[in-house]
Amino acid sequence: MRTLRPGQRTTVLIGGPDAAEPTVVHETDEILLEAPNWTADGRLLLNGEGRLFALDLATADLAEIPFEGLPDINNDHVLHPDGEHILMSAQDGQIYRGALTGGPVEAVTEGEGGHFLHGISPDGRRIAYVDVDERWIGRVIVQDLATGARTEVPTGHGHVDGPEWTPDGAWILCSSEAFTSTPGHAQITRVRADAPDAAPEAPRPPVNADAPTFDEARGDGPQHLLTSGTVDWFPHPSPDGRWASYLSYPAGTLGHPEDRPVVVKLVELPDWSRPVRQYPVPGGQGTINVNSWAPDSTRFAFVAYPFS
Repeated sequence: MRTLRPGQRTTVLIGGPDAAEPTVVHETDEILLEAPNWTADGRLLLNGEGRLFALDLATADLAEIPFEGLPDINNDHVLHPDGEHILMSAQDGQIYRGALTGGPVEAVTEGEGGHFLHGISPDGRRIAYVDVDERWIGRVIVQDLATGARTEVPTGHGHVDGPEWTPDGAWILCSSEAFTSTPGHAQITRVRADAPDAAPEAPRPPVNADAPTFDEARGDGPQHLLTSGTVDWFPHPSPDGRWASYLSYPAGTLGHPEDRPVVVKLVELPDWSRPVRQYPVPGGQGTINVNSWAPDSTRFAFVAYPFS
């Protein structure tokens, strides 16, 4: 579990299309907070020390949401479209659903491996998460919340992470290594939410098995949205579908580590290549792992971890 290093602090910021510079809304040197979500009633939900906290933007008060039976959580947590619940990935490898007011939680996944939640379909019926264990690269699984049925989405070669639906429900955005020969060099891609080759989840192939092939022109595999020299993670569309935020690491970065010089970028869709805002911050892991857009699509939140 991450904690602040000596001399380090958590800085919660807000940026957006009309913000040349981000605004600081909270700072603390007492707890490392990560991965904000923005609720309809004007709060930011952030994890810290394995728990979930609510930051009231009107009063700046930070308060823990008291869940019952919830293991320590990580920074993969997503608001349900019903506005009343949140789904959270826990350190025991499972995903849990709880009310925004706290109280008992229920597990929505089961089995071995790690389930890292990043997306909930706009209708609230399905979740998209990365299924990993200590032996394999990540794969995207879509699960029906009512039936528990799980479908593996074809994402091509290499590791994939951060699956998140577009607001129209047509696509799942990802950070993927499908278009690079350099391990760890993530690029922003998308795959159809109901991909033609999607199939019921199957046992993992042998470690040396070839990844499935795909025909990009036919639309049955990942589509490359941004070619860049940076390592690009966690694309998050705004609720109205006009904007997207994402995180860029310097070239050569492997994965999405903490405490790096990163840039939070904002683009106007469909053009991913020309950021309209760029916010350099010290951060990385925890900065913007999940969707943090305000419901009105005018602002989004992120976290920096500067040293004194």
